[in-house]
Amino acid sequence: MLTTPPRASHWPLPTRIAFRFVFLYFSLYTFLTQLFTSLAPIPKVDIPDLSTFWPVRPILLGIAVHILRLPTPSYAETGSGDKAFDWTLVFSLLVFAAFGTIVWSVLDRRRTNYVTLHKWFRLAIRILLVGQLMGYGLAKVIPLQMPYPYLSQLLTPYGKFSPMGVLWSSIGAAPSYEIFAGFAELLAGILILFPRTTTLGAILCMADMANVFMLNMSYDVPVKLLSFQLFLLGFFLLFPELPRFINFFFLNRNAMPSAQPELFSTPRANRIALALQILFGLWLFGMNLYSSYVGAHEYGFARVKSPLYGIWEVDQQFIDGQLRSPLMNDSGRWRRLVFDIPTRMSFERIDGSFSGHPATINLTEKTMVLTSDADKNWKANFAIDRPAPDQLILDGDMDGHKTRLHLKLLDLKRFNLISRGFHWISEIPYNR
Repeated sequence: MLTTPPRASHWPLPTRIAFRFVFLYFSLYTFLTQLFTSLAPIPKVDIPDLSTFWPVRPILLGIAVHILRLPTPSYAETGSGDKAFDWTLVFSLLVFAAFGTIVWSVLDRRRTNYVTLHKWFRLAIRILLVGQLMGYGLAKVIPLQMPYPYLSQLLTPYGKFSPMGVLWSSIGAAPSYEIFAGFAELLAGILILFPRTTTLGAILCMADMANVFMLNMSYDVPVKLLSFQLFLLGFFLLFPELPRFINFFFLNRNAMPSAQPELFSTPRANRIALALQILFGLWLFGMNLYSSYVGAHEYGFARVKSPLYGIWEVDQQFIDGQLRSPLMNDSGRWRRLVFDIPTRMSFERIDGSFSGHPATINLTEKTMVLTSDADKNWKANFAIDRPAPDQLILDGDMDGHKTRLHLKLLDLKRFNLISRGFHWISEIPYNR
């Protein structure tokens, strides 16, 4: 609310009140959430949000249970940013900021402006936004946030996908679009990093986050709160420049130079400050790039695949020497085996459901050992025979029964999603 006109020293009362509220709310929100911890993007190190620590955590739990009348919310990291705990945090911060604004306004009622506090707060918001935009942007530039559909997803009927699953799979199946979206977020972060291009970066940030927020709302992606907060932070950076923006785009008037003050009074100090901002931006870029690189090799497109990679259709299944009829619709009948990542495999049942198992596959010794996530005592042992590249025989013990499976490798090009590709010229729409 947040700046004065050029060379003005007196802020109107509504502007001062608005700044106090925004300062209190966003200072606490950024400090207690991933906006702060993301400034140290260390690969394979997940730093919990500070809101999950004492004394904030018990306060939020008490508010959730005793004021909002919610069941005790979980604060564990689940990948969701829309947990009841997160909503309680936002509610509590809004109330605290409103109350704090009243107290601050009474105690500091004679102050006419917050020019100095605003310029440093603006710097902090810029750095925090750069951290988020670079993190999310690079996770798309290296297609990782929405990876290409796994083999089991190719077999899942469309109607069984959740709305979020539809969004993730559709964007993951179009890496070029994901990369484009990632560059848009990354560009916004780079522009915000430099003071002279902050306004343009804020506009691009708001456009990016408006799109992300609507996708989250439309496909029930549990990052609604965060994407909306990032949109508001972009608007915070743009707001002081709105008069210039309106003059140029709507009133056909000259847009005067920005009135944002420098951080320091001497050019040398400002050059040093800019250099430090650029260095920190390079740190964020480098660490996020390395994190995305590591992720791509662990579970993304560059991951190591199973030595039996592919979808294998069950041609014949013998249990205790008896051939199971393909028409038998029971839990012991398997339709396909899916091998994707090296340490797991999945059975697709005849009813289309899946059963995943940790797997240890040794092609040198021609053995495969399966275990169960639910039952630590469960184990299956198979000998592997691969008479041809597209044929596989598994022979061993599972569920206390002698089990023998004759499998045939499914050609993945049978899936339109993989085989269709891109066409400059299409005589008719290929919409299947």
